[in-house]
Amino acid sequence: MLFWVLAALLTVAATISLLVPLARAAGRQDDAKEHDAEVYYDQLREIDRDIESGLIADEEAEYARAEVGRRLLKASENASGQGKHRSPLTTAARYVVIVFLPLMALAGYLAIGKPGMPSQPLAARMQAPDGEGNDISTLIAQAEAHLANNPEDGRGWDVLAPIYLNLGRVGDSETAYRNAIRLLGSTAPRQAGLGRALFAASGGIVTAEAQAAFQAAEDLEPGNPLSSFFLALGLSQEGKYAEAKTAFEALAANSPPDAPWMAQVQAHLKGIEANLAVAGEDAPGPDEEDVAAAMEMSSEDRMAMIGGMVSGLDARLRDNPDDLEGWLRLVRSYMVLGETEKAGDALGRAMENFADGSAGRLALTQAAEQFGLTPQKVEQ
Repeated sequence: MLFWVLAALLTVAATISLLVPLARAAGRQDDAKEHDAEVYYDQLREIDRDIESGLIADEEAEYARAEVGRRLLKASENASGQGKHRSPLTTAARYVVIVFLPLMALAGYLAIGKPGMPSQPLAARMQAPDGEGNDISTLIAQAEAHLANNPEDGRGWDVLAPIYLNLGRVGDSETAYRNAIRLLGSTAPRQAGLGRALFAASGGIVTAEAQAAFQAAEDLEPGNPLSSFFLALGLSQEGKYAEAKTAFEALAANSPPDAPWMAQVQAHLKGIEANLAVAGEDAPGPDEEDVAAAMEMSSEDRMAMIGGMVSGLDARLRDNPDDLEGWLRLVRSYMVLGETEKAGDALGRAMENFADGSAGRLALTQAAEQFGLTPQKVEQ
């Protein structure tokens, strides 16, 4: 209701703002016509003075008087007609301003507006999905058009890279980060961002390329929590549990107790400790000979070998359900293999072993969100 009251008041104000200048313009027009008549009278008097001074001949004076007199007569006729028509606004014009324009505005708003939509802050609009708020889409499109014409604008790539990553445009984010690094130089945030893009593109695996990016960020800014976390995670995914434990413990020691990443750090530490307790450093995994043999295999045989290793990990977790790190590795492995249903089943079985609110449940929930496996879908 308040919206419509304000809309009515604004409509009245807009109508008045249109009528008042028009009325003033009419008054100014009347004054201008009266001024014209006075000018013509002055010109007649000037002609008389020129005759007395001998500046113009009588024949020229008569011609000038006739011309000025004609203009004076026309101005006088126009001025006398103002008593009948004081305003240039006709009845039709008044209806246009007072009735037609407000009705058109109302009809247009009802057609394309959303009167019932609640107000939305700028930050929320910037994060809204496509169709709910196009501000960010418009800005991205403008930036992309600019970069298409100015591909060497490193600042533009630097701005777009994290936006692409947050929107899930992983490939575009990787390209933007690489361009920003090439044009502006290597910095810890840019290298860490590139590492995150590569991590997301691989389905949650810290690949050798992602590890190199995180290591570059660590070298530029030692002790950076983001790069330290992913480097430790990479060690854990490689099965180097002792080194991963040392890396995670160092990160925990250098972080505030209430740091937002501490819950994941503690969850990974528990999983690593479970692995060390169950199998020590001899935890199942490929050694150098296995890797060399895999490189000589056909793609079908290689996928079969990897599938066998994943199946072995799945079987081991059924006997050791408290191994959080193992569950996370199993879910990632199934996603890499493209077996989404098995990944969802593994995630559902893993969640049954960790209580709500625990660090393990938090890590599994975040993994579900990362891979597009919502907890509701997994637990069914």
